[in-house]
Amino acid sequence: MKSTYIKLSVAATLLLGIYSCKKGEVSTEELKTYASADSAIISSDSISSVATMKVKDKQFIKTADVNMEVKDVYEATIAIEKSVQELGGFVTKSNMQSNVVSEDTYNTSNEDAVLVKKYQTENTMQLRVPTEKLGELLTFINDKKLFLNSRLINAEDVTSSIKYAELEGKRIKKTEENISQLKANKDKVTLDDENMADGNLQQLANLDVADNLKYSTVDVFIKEPKLRIAEIPVTNATNIDNKYKFNFFYSAKNAFVEGYYLIQKIALGLIMIWPILLIATVAFYFYRKNKSKIQVQQKASEPDSAF
Repeated sequence: MKSTYIKLSVAATLLLGIYSCKKGEVSTEELKTYASADSAIISSDSISSVATMKVKDKQFIKTADVNMEVKDVYEATIAIEKSVQELGGFVTKSNMQSNVVSEDTYNTSNEDAVLVKKYQTENTMQLRVPTEKLGELLTFINDKKLFLNSRLINAEDVTSSIKYAELEGKRIKKTEENISQLKANKDKVTLDDENMADGNLQQLANLDVADNLKYSTVDVFIKEPKLRIAEIPVTNATNIDNKYKFNFFYSAKNAFVEGYYLIQKIALGLIMIWPILLIATVAFYFYRKNKSKIQVQQKASEPDSAF
C-alpha cells in the first residue's frame, strides 16, 4: 500500500485518534488539552505577540531563532539554561567553543615565556520550552543581549492538517476493516502488513506533532562582540632548543661509532660480491697479459720498419 498521505503531512499529520486506545494513539482529548492551554496563554513577551498569539479554533506550532551578542558567553549560557529548567523545559544542545584568531609566544626570561591568545567565544544552543512559556523565555533571553543581530519567531498554523489527519485516520481504519473481511491468503497478509506500517508512520508523525505543540523549539546563537585575550605561562622553548641543539662531544662519539659500523658494512658488502670481484680480477689479468704480448710484438717489428 502506498503511504502518500504520510509524505503530504509528515510535519503536520497531527494528533487525532487514528487508532483505538489499544494501539496507543494520541487522542483527540489530548489535542483539546493543548488547544485550551494555548488559548490560556498570558502575554508575557513584551517584544513580540507572535510568541503568545492565540486565535480561537486555531492550532500553532511555535519556534524561535535568536542571534545576538552578549557580554560574557559562559555566564549567559548558564543563566539561559537555568531559566529554561525553571520554566519546565530542557536543553537539547549547547555547543560552546572559542575561535582562536591569533596566538604568539613572548619570551620573558631564559626559562619562562607567555603564550598570548586572542579569541572569541560563541555558543550554539537549542532549547525546548513549554509553549505557554515561550514568551517568558524570549523576554529573559532578550534581557541578556548587548546587541540583537536577528530574531525570528514563527507560528505555523496546522489546524487544517489536523483535520486532514483525522480523515486519513478514518480511511486507515476503514481499510483495516475491509482487509479483515478478505479471505485469508498471502495477499491479505501483505495488505495487512502494509496498512499496519502506514499506521505506525502516521502514529509516529502524530507523536512528533504532539510534542511540538506542547514544547516550542528555540535556537539561540550567542557570541561576544570583542576579542578576549588569554595569557598562558609556558616554557621558553627557544632557549631550550638552543641549549640542546648541538653537543660536540656527544656528536663526535656517535660519528666515531657510526664510522666503525660503516667500515663493517663495506667489508660485508665486499664479501657479498666476491664472485664479481673474482671475475673482474681474472678479466684484468688476461687483459694485462694480452696487452703485454701486443707490446712485445710491436717492439719486435719496429727495427724492420725502420730499415
